[in-house]
Amino acid sequence: MARTDGPLLLTQRRIWIIFGALLAGMFMASLDQTIVSTAMPTIVGELGGVNHQVWVTTAYLLASTIVMPIYGKYGDVLGRRPLFLIAIGVFTLASIGCAFAGSFWALVVFRGLQGLGGGGLMILSQAIIADIVPARERGKYMGPMGAVFGISAVAGPLLGGLFVDSLTWRWAFYINIPIGIAAFLSAYFALTLPSKRPERRIDVLGVAFISLATACLIFFTDFGADAEYGWTSPATWAWGAGLVVAAALFVLVESRAEDPVIPLSLFRNYVFLQVTAIGLALGVGMFGVVGFMPTFLQMASGTSAAASGLLMLPLMGAMMVTSIVSGLAVSRTGRYKIYPVLGLVIAILALLLMTTMSAQTPIWLICVYLAVFGVGLGLIMQIVVLVAQNAVPFEQVGTATSTNNYFREVGASLGTAVFGAFFTTRLTERLVEVFAGTGQSPDEAGAAASSIEPETLGSMPESVRTEIVDAYADALVPVFWYVVPFLVVALIIALLLKEIPLSEQAGMVARGEAVGGEEAARLEAEARSAHPADADDDADAAARPAESHAGRRSGDAGS
Repeated sequence: MARTDGPLLLTQRRIWIIFGALLAGMFMASLDQTIVSTAMPTIVGELGGVNHQVWVTTAYLLASTIVMPIYGKYGDVLGRRPLFLIAIGVFTLASIGCAFAGSFWALVVFRGLQGLGGGGLMILSQAIIADIVPARERGKYMGPMGAVFGISAVAGPLLGGLFVDSLTWRWAFYINIPIGIAAFLSAYFALTLPSKRPERRIDVLGVAFISLATACLIFFTDFGADAEYGWTSPATWAWGAGLVVAAALFVLVESRAEDPVIPLSLFRNYVFLQVTAIGLALGVGMFGVVGFMPTFLQMASGTSAAASGLLMLPLMGAMMVTSIVSGLAVSRTGRYKIYPVLGLVIAILALLLMTTMSAQTPIWLICVYLAVFGVGLGLIMQIVVLVAQNAVPFEQVGTATSTNNYFREVGASLGTAVFGAFFTTRLTERLVEVFAGTGQSPDEAGAAASSIEPETLGSMPESVRTEIVDAYADALVPVFWYVVPFLVVALIIALLLKEIPLSEQAGMVARGEAVGGEEAARLEAEARSAHPADADDDADAAARPAESHAGRRSGDAGS
């Protein structure tokens, strides 16, 4: 296990080893989501939860969103290494529970526990990169981290379809066990990060009220989008009222807390506020497309869920490429403002193109539209996180990272629920009209509209099939129009974004916890010469000579 009693040497070799451990954890969490979504119909069919399957997703989303600010804040306070190991352990153990779940509600519980680990994996990975790599160079690392999502988006549907068709849906969770063990061991030995002790009282009330506010938000949006309740239901607005009250109490508590979980001073930081607002709008827009387009593609192509998921490959591939390219460009030039501006322009253009879709639109052309949208997203997503981290003091990097991600998840929840309600209502009305036009009674038309499946489209007359696909397009196109204003507002904010110089220091170096750059390479060389027997033990051999330089480095960090 790594020593933590002296400053560490952040040599390039150590940085890549740590980076590999982070990618393993992120890949596990992101792959899980895409595999499970593909296998979901089979899972809920076997466990008898078809009418309640939304809870499988809600449990994970709720848990992961709640813990984001907590992992971010207490990674700053306690050190990120132990929390990252806990996150991997919780996620892996919960995956075992999911794999052996004997009932639908047991699966829901274990999916919630998975969310407790998954939320930490995403936040801590981004924060640890800020600890070990200066903002000026961070783009070339954050690009591959974004690419992990693209790879999992392709591998997930393929593996999910394979497991369901040839093995059992339980392999969607079994696969996490060896990956989780490998990720844990890799992180245990590779994450040579310092641990800390809290110097101030933990903000228990802040944690409680932000958890309550998040739960109310998720349930408010879920109830509003549910056909059984809807946006006019008293139950829906009871959750809405709870959200308002919990959020108000959270702000009150944070204004008085000794060490708040989300310091309100962050929102007086103009650059941080700008990129967080962009992230919020991006969450609304991204999930407005990613959340509903697979359904349309499945109906338009008449393929399975797994196959239609692969039709999203152009979006993910384009996002992966531009994420890497923009990250490298930022590292080379130190300039970043142009990328969110250009990305939002391209994303808005893609949405306008998508508003022209109909049953007659070729699948290949829709894939082109998706690729254009992916180009826009890739220019924005990782850059927004980088700018948020660069805008705050080094001691608040984790808090800034988690807060930025948290508000993007809030935007995604709101976008999915509100636009999902519009989509579902309009789709149902149009499908009833289609089946009523075939001579069915209103009740028969309603039943047919609620039970239609992609596999049955091929057996229908061509005219009816075309009308059904048009109904999906007519329901989806307004969603794109509703999303456009959000991205236009984000574009205006991006145009006003103040571009501040990217830091030349890694977070741990600035805090006097590590030595980086040429000095780290020199001290490592000295350590290898002085302790040849320990030459392969980078952590221990490097730490010893580094300790004598701690005082000078602390002074350098403060200057």
